[in-house]
Amino acid sequence: MEKHRVILDTSLLTDHDIYLFKEGRHYRLYEKFGSHPGEVAGEAGTHFAVWAPNAARVCVFGDFNHWNPEAHPLAERPDGSGVFEGFLTGVGAGTRYKYRIVPGDGGAVSDRGDPFAFHWELSPRTASVVWDLSHDWQDGAWMEARGKSDSLAGAMSVYEMHLGSWRRPGDDPERLLSYRELAELLPPYLQQTGFTHVEFLPVMEHPFYGSWGYQCLGFFAPSSRYGTPQDFMALVETLHQAGIGVILDWVPSHFPSDAHGLAGFDGTHLYEHADPRQGFHPDWKSEIFNYGRNEVRAFLISSAFFWLDRFHGDGLRVDAVASMLYLDYSRKEGEWIPNRYGGRENIEAIEFLRSLNQAIYGEFPGAETIAEESTAWPMVSRPLYVGGLGFGMKWNMGWMHDTLDYFAQDPIHRKHHHGQFTFSLWYAFNENFVLPLSHDEVVHGKRSLLDRMPGEGGQKFANLRLLFGYMWGHPGKKLLFMGGEFAQGREWNHDQSLDWHLLEIAPHHGVQRWIEDLNAFYRRTPALYELDFSPQGFQWIDFRDEQNSVLSWLRRDREGRELLVVLNATPVPRSNYRIGVPRAGFWGEALNSDGTEYGGSGWGNLGGVESTPVPDHGFYDSLSLSLPPLSVLFLTAPD
Repeated sequence: MEKHRVILDTSLLTDHDIYLFKEGRHYRLYEKFGSHPGEVAGEAGTHFAVWAPNAARVCVFGDFNHWNPEAHPLAERPDGSGVFEGFLTGVGAGTRYKYRIVPGDGGAVSDRGDPFAFHWELSPRTASVVWDLSHDWQDGAWMEARGKSDSLAGAMSVYEMHLGSWRRPGDDPERLLSYRELAELLPPYLQQTGFTHVEFLPVMEHPFYGSWGYQCLGFFAPSSRYGTPQDFMALVETLHQAGIGVILDWVPSHFPSDAHGLAGFDGTHLYEHADPRQGFHPDWKSEIFNYGRNEVRAFLISSAFFWLDRFHGDGLRVDAVASMLYLDYSRKEGEWIPNRYGGRENIEAIEFLRSLNQAIYGEFPGAETIAEESTAWPMVSRPLYVGGLGFGMKWNMGWMHDTLDYFAQDPIHRKHHHGQFTFSLWYAFNENFVLPLSHDEVVHGKRSLLDRMPGEGGQKFANLRLLFGYMWGHPGKKLLFMGGEFAQGREWNHDQSLDWHLLEIAPHHGVQRWIEDLNAFYRRTPALYELDFSPQGFQWIDFRDEQNSVLSWLRRDREGRELLVVLNATPVPRSNYRIGVPRAGFWGEALNSDGTEYGGSGWGNLGGVESTPVPDHGFYDSLSLSLPPLSVLFLTAPD
């Protein structure tokens, strides 16, 4: 008997699956499409299924048949779905394979990877790999607690990182750490620094390492550069056991045109639009998904489900949402096609995003979707029933730009830019905002956060500590890219490890200590996170003192407990600075960015200040504070 035979087996992919797929409502296609090891009629093998509706012939070939592209044709289903399938005996996990696709119109024959592959060869090789995703998960306590939590009212301090350049082995700086090695190093570091979540730049398989994962082709596979799918599961599991959530960067906005990928998959524009005015992205030189096609929507939402389901992700950060929403995004007049009403809005993409969010929140309790959306599109993080897009949160790009522009100013000029410091509070509660200082802010000549700060020596570090204190005191969840927590001095380079040796230098170690203490205080102080998205959680005390570049405000929790935040954005220390407060009594100085342990001068208020019955700022009582130079103070209210 021939060792490798193709058996037509329809037990895995049913007529109902095909119906839902064609309707665009099958969100677990990864259970049916791709390659699945199993058994039919007592014979072990693998079931293959691929969508190629315009192909005349599809064959699977690989290790098992000496890469003979014509030896094992798959059968086309007779239902008109365009799905080719078959059970290939004698093929098991670990087998490399591709599909030979012969277009029906006589076009060029091509060899493709599997769009649903769970594992891929190590780049630059491009074959898919049959894989069994079985794993005995040990994070049940985390998943159960997550499902009962209110993420929007919880603490969220996110450490954004790129797996390949966070740390490299000291004896081989060219080698990437594996998922398993990262599982040993990363959780204790995040526990030490106090972050609640980690966000990985896209781990999905991508052919070009230098794209940082944003040019993805393996929408159902973690990159083999760092190990197997089970190795990545172990990393997520270990993080959960350490009490750390995992957010995955996910890119449904575009994909690269590599010959083994999705572009022109069956000889036609199957996943992408045919017209380059709709299907080609000028910024990234990549293809744009056709969101109006039911099967493509099912493919993408299945990918989102896959990372939350099979890899226990706690959230998805959806990349480049603005590029999806606008038909004229980054295009000149004549380079785009209006929608059916003559407008610039991408109606199909809007419907896709709403379906995506509705499906995720219906299936994965406690998980979040977070939009990177850089425009003023309304109600991105509002529910569908009020007309929103349905995301849980949105990156506050306006806050990021204004804040970094402000901090780039020499302190002597900051009084002329005071509005940039305060403007974000005019719209802070329009969306559920995340405050991002991400990877995009420390590349392409923008310089590191430390290097962007004005001044020399200690003033740069003081400004950076002030920036972080302002960020942690401001309404909104927090996100900081790796290296920022210890004041990395140079721009991020994806081919190098972070400069960990800087922690041996006192000012850098002081910034890390500041981040540790900020995160620890943040996590134990509900006033800093419970009402992040409600105006009831924030009250200005004084935002008008532009002459001194001083800001002061209150944060409140659900019980009404208050926290006072005061910033001095100049290097001038200010004695006897009066701040009105709503309660009489002793206000404890919980954090002071000018503390000597952080590399500051040690100026402060000796642990706190007793209020006096001197009215100010609309309150009956006030504090006479010492404001250190370039500093932020956090003071807790009397009990």
